[in-house]
Amino acid sequence: MDTLIEQLIIDFQERALPLVLPRQAAMPNIPGKADTIIGMRRSGKTFFLYQAMHKLIDSGFPKEGILYINFDDERLEPLKLEDLHKITDIYYRLYPERKKTKCYFFFDEIQNIIGWERYIRRLLDTEDVQIAITGSSAKLLSKEIATSLRGRGISTEIFPYSFRETLLNEEPDIKLTSSPGAKLRAQLANRIRQFLIKGGFPEIQTIDEQFRFKILQEYVSIVILRDIIERHNIPNVQALHTMVRHLLSISGSLFSVNKFYNDLKTQGIRCTKNDLYEYLDYLHDAYLIFPISIFSRSERIRRQNPRKVYTIDTGMVNAFSHQPQTDWGRLLENLVFLELRHQGLNIEYYRTEAKTEVDFITTSTRGEHALYQVALTMNDPSTRNREINSLETAMQECHLKIAKIITLDQKEIIKTTAGEIEVFPVWEWAAIRHFE
Repeated sequence: MDTLIEQLIIDFQERALPLVLPRQAAMPNIPGKADTIIGMRRSGKTFFLYQAMHKLIDSGFPKEGILYINFDDERLEPLKLEDLHKITDIYYRLYPERKKTKCYFFFDEIQNIIGWERYIRRLLDTEDVQIAITGSSAKLLSKEIATSLRGRGISTEIFPYSFRETLLNEEPDIKLTSSPGAKLRAQLANRIRQFLIKGGFPEIQTIDEQFRFKILQEYVSIVILRDIIERHNIPNVQALHTMVRHLLSISGSLFSVNKFYNDLKTQGIRCTKNDLYEYLDYLHDAYLIFPISIFSRSERIRRQNPRKVYTIDTGMVNAFSHQPQTDWGRLLENLVFLELRHQGLNIEYYRTEAKTEVDFITTSTRGEHALYQVALTMNDPSTRNREINSLETAMQECHLKIAKIITLDQKEIIKTTAGEIEVFPVWEWAAIRHFE
């Protein structure tokens, strides 16, 4: 095992780092804290580690000061907790001068080693190191990595590419200004439609359309099998699969466990309501499905009302759609949710006292609220009046002077008695506006 560990360390030092497509996220790199990179499988966590390494080397930091180990390497089996010290012992033996100065350790899929958190905490306490770790497996889900470190970790979420990230990666010199010309507007309007259909998973970006759906469906199958069925010993596989297919097909809609439970009964599928609640939590933990609650200060009201559900990726919504044609409205709403989620906002839906609904009310870390409505188009008079009236009422109830409507391609300012409603095309809002 010692010889293998030494070879892995030397191999990493000798080979060139893989090329990466930049992500907008960044690690906090707080001294004494391990950076935990969390997110769904295949969303790009390992390459986010490589991005951090590239930045270090580009800044002049010597590569010898970087240690990278992928614990998913089958050659490391059966590495145990008591063997982990060998990694750092061998590293410092190979590069003794690094013992006197700061090092950066990157540990990929470290949760494969039972008790790994004790090793990480010891390194933070005894060595001058900045540590970054990733994880998503049947043994330990992403969110639990931060929990296992008992306050010694700080999380960075990695999602599939955002619309802005795909633009900057495909065309690094693109000028995303607040006043794009006619040519760029047409280009962005076309790109957003492609993005809504394709989604943002890194591997999918260069895959032919005929294989795209199959790969995305396989992603879901892996999550169901490894992160839910195997990890939680789920015996009722039929009920779980039926629930997942249903949730992916109704992204952006209200979901009631009670109603779905009754639907399963009519299909002859046995399952308890408690099982369904647990399945929904498991899917959320695996970053596949995001349930959001109604906005209310009353926990009782929040529990009594159904939650809306969204999916990790619009391409995945497409891959499980039962519609013969593209459901642009559903994809648009899911994309707006994801863009808000990228910003680290708490997201809920809002129901006015008159029982009209606003798609999203967000709360920042400073407690500031914002209202968002999503409408494919504002051309139909009845749709226009409904969206404006709902927002206007919500603005009055929430004491907000500004709200937003995100559309596919329309832009205007609407004056109301409550304040201004800003209407943006999604390509401008997602690529430019909330980055200004």
